[in-house]
Amino acid sequence: MSILYEQITQACTTIKMHARVTPRIGLILGSGLAALADELTQAAVIPYASIPGFHEPKVPGHRGELALGLMAGQPVAVLRGRFHFYEGYSMAEVTFPVRVLKALGCQTLIVTNAAGGLHADWQVGDIMRITDHIFLPGLMGMHPLIGPNDDRLGPRFPAMLNAYQNDLVPCAHAAAASTGVRLRSGVYAMLAGPSFETAAEMRMLRAMGADAVGMSTAPEVVVARHAGMRVLGFSLITNLALPDGSPANHAEVLEAGEKAKPRFAAMLRQVLAQVVN
Repeated sequence: MSILYEQITQACTTIKMHARVTPRIGLILGSGLAALADELTQAAVIPYASIPGFHEPKVPGHRGELALGLMAGQPVAVLRGRFHFYEGYSMAEVTFPVRVLKALGCQTLIVTNAAGGLHADWQVGDIMRITDHIFLPGLMGMHPLIGPNDDRLGPRFPAMLNAYQNDLVPCAHAAAASTGVRLRSGVYAMLAGPSFETAAEMRMLRAMGADAVGMSTAPEVVVARHAGMRVLGFSLITNLALPDGSPANHAEVLEAGEKAKPRFAAMLRQVLAQVVN
């Protein structure tokens, strides 16, 4: 048994001692969005510190809890916050919770994040469906699949083409329409962080075809696809990343997340209600 496989098994054993449902959908809630899981029924909430292989996030807005229960009638496992590469964790550690979600029974992953919008005509509070990503740390060798591959977890060379294109896309747009949310679509670029981008970096990202930028998500999606999970991704635009704009700060990220929470929650409920496992 590989070390990773054994660690996943240990984490699942701990979680199943508390869970009241077998989850089929996993959700990752980014900065300021953890409260979206407060409405779970039949809920079991487990601090990350109690789960082998999990770490406690140090970033404000990330609670550091795994919540399992029912949302919109669907059995879900919700990661209320994530731990990040810029906190000093390896890419394997950052993506370990996704491995555990898959092992618990999740076939679908819905991932959210806070991101900077790279378009001057976008607004803080916009929601973007992620159509693709540019994983810059991964392209530079900081990749979660580097090292020995356990074929029980996924293939050695997983395809990432159309990683976000599946039967969930119409669900997302229908949910947005029914809840009055203007859903943008675009490419998400991940940088390692923790500093926000320079003006030159913002111009580079736009030239590369990115529409939003952040410091997470791409490695989690890579591992989810490696494990054979369907993926649906959303970025909440919490600041505008413009070369001639105002400097970003984390306080405004959390404030934007708080303001958008009702709309985002309503849309996610509608998405969940339409998912067929």
